[in-house]
Amino acid sequence: MYKFINSSSKSKLIPLLSYSTLYKSARLPYSSNWVSSSRNEISNLSKFLGKDSRFSHSGNKSKIETWNGNGSWVLGGQILVSGVRSYSSESDREAINYDVVIVGAGPAGLSAAIRLKQLCQQKDADLSVCVVEKGAEVGAHILSGNVFEPRALNELFPRWKEEEAPVDVPVTSDNFWLLSENRAFSLPSPFDNNGNYVISLSQLVRWLGLKAEELGVEIYPGFAASEILCNEHNEVTGIATNDMGVAKDGSRKENYQRGVALKGRVTLLAEGCRGSLSEKLIKKYNLREKGKGQHQTYALGIKEVWEIDADKHQPGSVLHTLGWPLDNKSYGGSFLYHMKDRQVAVGLVVALNYQNPFLNPYEEFQRFKRHPAIRPLLEGGTVLQYGARCLNEGGFQSIPYPVFPGGAIIGCSAGFLNVPKIKGTHTAMKSGATRFCLRIFGEEESWMEGRFVKLER
Repeated sequence: MYKFINSSSKSKLIPLLSYSTLYKSARLPYSSNWVSSSRNEISNLSKFLGKDSRFSHSGNKSKIETWNGNGSWVLGGQILVSGVRSYSSESDREAINYDVVIVGAGPAGLSAAIRLKQLCQQKDADLSVCVVEKGAEVGAHILSGNVFEPRALNELFPRWKEEEAPVDVPVTSDNFWLLSENRAFSLPSPFDNNGNYVISLSQLVRWLGLKAEELGVEIYPGFAASEILCNEHNEVTGIATNDMGVAKDGSRKENYQRGVALKGRVTLLAEGCRGSLSEKLIKKYNLREKGKGQHQTYALGIKEVWEIDADKHQPGSVLHTLGWPLDNKSYGGSFLYHMKDRQVAVGLVVALNYQNPFLNPYEEFQRFKRHPAIRPLLEGGTVLQYGARCLNEGGFQSIPYPVFPGGAIIGCSAGFLNVPKIKGTHTAMKSGATRFCLRIFGEEESWMEGRFVKLER
């Protein structure tokens, strides 16, 4: 969408951000063309305005001022900004103002955005909510072999089945094995997966992204949050995206463009396990000490998705193992989940405190797949996808104080993974959708509660 602007020196078409195109609600797979175009649209505000023009902001209007050559700026035009979103300019960085800025379009971040917009509809309020995601598309950086507990989804979308959420393979069997090098011993399962589903978490996150967009959430995929912005009172006021056009040696290339500042009255960090900005804020505000939490521990999870023969496929079958190929001093285990369409998710999790410096988690994973109880299932199959990710393993005692001045840390950024249950998706969703971390410390963080008090009444 474009706005015609008359200034004292020239007339020009200013491209306004076409938010409906920033996150396509088309059928998968998405095209990557719109990602690069939306990135240029945001980053080139100054370029389109020209060197002799700038943004200023007052009330709910963004004004364009033009340099008159005599040492002052004159009014060149106005753009009425819908809702409460607005544009501003500070030195060499363009800024966009929101009520709530969320970093990370995962289960926690999208659930928080969706719940806020649902409350807006219920209370006849209007809050602008922005989600920035480093992946090229929503769901691109989501990796999980997932047995999903739907309690948080039930609260967020009670009619999710009718709305065609990609949650349609219920758990049909739940097995737990102890492996030796050549044998598998069946043990009583310590997990209760009755009523749970075997899902692709990336597909669920894409569906949540579509639902968030329908509610009016503005999603910016392809932008990494690289900097925390604070005011003079040491309160977080938003984030800044990474600069583009930077050479490997750190010098600025000809196409250099400054990152955009996304400012919010509330900033929620949902970056996932060991998020870079979350870790900085945990140290900056001593959140782990404040919450009396122990240090966090981590594991590496390796996963592959296989397509196997139809006669071997058992949709909804869940298997967890411990023991071989890891030794008795190494903590970890494996999983094998039968999804739909003859697909199987198989993986190995190895805690990163292993003592053997020569242990290679990837090689251990290859050994696991050759176990006599596992190999027959995979023979004749094809690997469709593979990847690895870091996991929180510290549990409840490692959760830091999740609220900081100006916002909160939610999801796996705060370590809301239920380790004994091997479940983290529903806890991440609830931490965002039900303001879990704010409710715990709401009385002490009254300034934070005040940001949402109008929605609660």
